[in-house]
Amino acid sequence: MTQNTTHFGFKEVATQDKVKLVRGVFDSVAKRYDIMNDLMSVGVHRIWKRIAVDLSQVHAGYSVLDLAGGTGDLTARFSARVGENGQVVLADINAAMLFTGRDRLIDRGLTNNIRYAQVNAECLPFADNTFDCVCIGFGLRNVTDKAAALRSMHRVLKPGGCVIVLEFSHPIDPITEKVYDFYSFKLLPKIGKFVANDEDSYRYLAESIRMHPKQAELKTMMQEAGLERCEYFNMTQGIVAVHRGYKI
Repeated sequence: MTQNTTHFGFKEVATQDKVKLVRGVFDSVAKRYDIMNDLMSVGVHRIWKRIAVDLSQVHAGYSVLDLAGGTGDLTARFSARVGENGQVVLADINAAMLFTGRDRLIDRGLTNNIRYAQVNAECLPFADNTFDCVCIGFGLRNVTDKAAALRSMHRVLKPGGCVIVLEFSHPIDPITEKVYDFYSFKLLPKIGKFVANDEDSYRYLAESIRMHPKQAELKTMMQEAGLERCEYFNMTQGIVAVHRGYKI
């Protein structure tokens, strides 16, 4: 991989093309994204998200940026936490995902403390020291320049606030790894073809997970972005991890 190329799943592509390619994936899966999440995780993604929100230690009155917020699951949880005096910004680079999330939240009557923004995580259009918490759930692996995104997240975070990264990660034992590989590369694309009529997008999602930094490497990247007291919490034998770091 050269300075002008990056990974799109297992493929090497021109850096400037990755955003367009990722957009194509999520344009394709947006309408069935929630159904596929339930099928892919057997519903366990709801527990992972609840734990991530608990680890954020968000309280009433806080301001939260939910990056790669997609269809709004985490935003809804944060909205209940911050209450009427707080605010949550549901943000996503992909318009189809953002519109789907907005419609879902409006249908649920969640309108009082939620705003929406189409943004690129690498260059967030918010002032310094704006948010008490910045969360990115299952989205960092799709970002072209992860280091730039982490620096941008640190910049818009208030002193004392935390960054939460909820992401598919790497199993911590060989048996889980073998089972997970079989599921990811043999079964998941077939489920995507059957349910969403889109085998290629779900093959990319599996590949993107394998190319994502391992737990310790991501912790180091967060530290290099300026975050302190960084730590991570493995869930489901490391299939998913929550990373947390603070701005001091």
